Order: sequence, then C-alpha cells, then structure tokens
Amino acid sequence: MRFLIVTHVQHKAHGGKIYAYGPYVREMNLWFKHVDEVMVVAPLREEAPSPIDEPYAKDVRFLRVPAFSLIGASEMLKTLVKLPLIKTQIFRGMLAADHIHLRLPGNMGLLGSLIQTVFPAKPKTVKYAGNWDPQSAQPWSYRLQKKIVSSPVLTRHAKVLVYGEWPGQSSNIVPFFTASYSETDKEPVEVRDLQAPLRALFVGSLIEGKRPALAVDAVGLLRSRDINIRLDIYGDGPVRTDLEKRIAEQKLNDAVRLHGKQSAETVREAYKQAHFLIFPSRSEGWPKVVAEAMWWKCLPVTTRVSAVPYMLDEGRRGSLVEPDAEAIAREITGYLQNPSLYKEKADAAAAWSRQFTLERFEREIAELL
Repeated sequence: MRFLIVTHVQHKAHGGKIYAYGPYVREMNLWFKHVDEVMVVAPLREEAPSPIDEPYAKDVRFLRVPAFSLIGASEMLKTLVKLPLIKTQIFRGMLAADHIHLRLPGNMGLLGSLIQTVFPAKPKTVKYAGNWDPQSAQPWSYRLQKKIVSSPVLTRHAKVLVYGEWPGQSSNIVPFFTASYSETDKEPVEVRDLQAPLRALFVGSLIEGKRPALAVDAVGLLRSRDINIRLDIYGDGPVRTDLEKRIAEQKLNDAVRLHGKQSAETVREAYKQAHFLIFPSRSEGWPKVVAEAMWWKCLPVTTRVSAVPYMLDEGRRGSLVEPDAEAIAREITGYLQNPSLYKEKADAAAAWSRQFTLERFEREIAELL
C-alpha cells in the first residue's frame, strides 16, 4: 500500500533523516508499520532538529511545499503565488496514493480536504486533532474543513477520527483517542503526599491560546497565601519573554522555572514527581499532556474544552475550572484541605488513562487501513 500524508506540520531535513514534532512522528510511525510505501506532502526546511523533534522510522518520499498562511492581506497575497505549486504537489501525491491520510485542522488540511473530492474512490482517513465540539467558536477555515470531511457526499470512503463523542454526527465520523505510552510503561506509581513543597507543571507551547500566564498567576496567588508551591514550565513559544517579565514582576524567580522544550523522557520524569498539571488552555482536541499527567497520577487542573470533560469524567478524575487564576488556586487549596479526595481522583485518573496504550492504538489503526 502506498500511503500519503498531507499535513501542515513543519519538517526538518538533517543528517539524511526527516524530523518533525515528536508526538506526531511517534503516532505516524505506528501507521507506517501497516503500509509499504510512504509519501508526505508538507513544508520542509534544512535545519537541525530541536529536542522535541523525532525522525520517521521509515524512508519517505517527500513532496516538498512552502509553508503558507491565510491570516492578513499580505500573507494571502503571498499564498496566491505559492498555491499552484502546493496544489500540484497534493494532486500528484493523491494520484499516486492507494490511501490518503489528511491531518486537520490546518492550512494544508484545508487544501487537502478540497482536492481529495476529485478522488472519491480512494480510501481515506482524516485525523482531526483539534476541537470537534460543534458548539465551539472556530475559525472559518476550520469550520469549512469540518463541513467537507464530515459530508459522506463530498468525502467518500473516509473515516474521520475525532476526539470525544458528539450527537448528530454523520456516518464518516469515528470517535477516537491518542496514546503516548506502552503496556511496558505501566510501572507502579504512588500518589504523592500533599506536603511542601508542592510541585505543579505546565506542559505545552508557550502561546496565548494555552494561557500559561494563568498557571504563573495561580502559583503567585498560592505563594502569597503561604502555600509552598513551585511551577515547572516545559515548552517554548512567543510568549516566553512575557512570562519571564511576569515571573520577575511577581518575584517568583525562586518558584517558577522555564525549562524550554525538553525530550519526552525528561517530561515523563517531571510528571512522576509533580502533584498537579495546570493546563488552562483555550482550545484542544485530545490534549496528550492531560492524559500523560493522569497516567503518572499528576492530577490535571484544566479548563472545560473539547474532549477534556470526557477525559476527566466531569471532574471525577481531576478538576475542571474556569480560566481564572483565582479559580485554579482555590481548587488546589481545596485538595490540601481534603487529601483523601486528591488521592481518590489521582488513582482514578491513572486507571482511566492506562487503558489507552500504544498497543491498543496500533490495533485500532490497523483496522482503519
């Protein structure tokens, strides 16, 4: 089987290998076990990988395209110049493929979802990694992608993998999940005693939508109330400088540490030591960091977004809070006053998360191909 991926994920060529964002690559390597050849249509540049990047486990035929944006008039004009090449590469890939795999939402996903309509007989899988909630506010391009791929008329012979279970969906839609850990990772782990110093984590890109500043502010509030807590932030992004200023202004340099991008192994060890994951994100699909924290009995305190209420069983396996520093601080304080509830939820979180292993994920992928 010749398997085609169309994705917006930025790839890096270095030392004869192709690298990309680690969690994405680890997932795709599982798909590759069940196919003969792989083609990828995506942006690619010559650059050394970062610690969070990983290489594909299989040789791929790369159909290189430039990155592009649909935000702003100048970017739209640049995109018009790039479009003929991008559309040609996607069409070439789809023409040669036996199975088309689209990664949505994203700019490449939008073009891919449009172009796949001229290949109705070819089998397709669509991984929608964003928020599928029909009631959520979405950019117009995301709404258009969802409309196209969910239509059995426009998108034939397709299975669209979405996070969560939503009413009134078409026959194309398949509720799905993702996984980070193997059966062999099910090592025993004890719930941490709620003794000082408490340890909290934020894991994710440092962008406005993830709201890392709320995690900093919540820790600042707790420290001002004589609660000895520290926050370790794993990730990087455009708001890092603002976070550094915020930390300095609140005199939290001894309580908050920015680690930047780190390997999956480093973050795993952090989960094992931490009491809480603070993750007040604005938009998610199936946030892996929440499921990973749950696996290691690091209790999530997170916003009610997309599949997260399902993951946390409406708060029975963690805390669902408003995107507010006071609400986060109040929730953590409540656990200090009720450690048995903390233990009960942390145990339940791990029991649930450990159902979703890489082995199960791979079995379900095999059934899709």
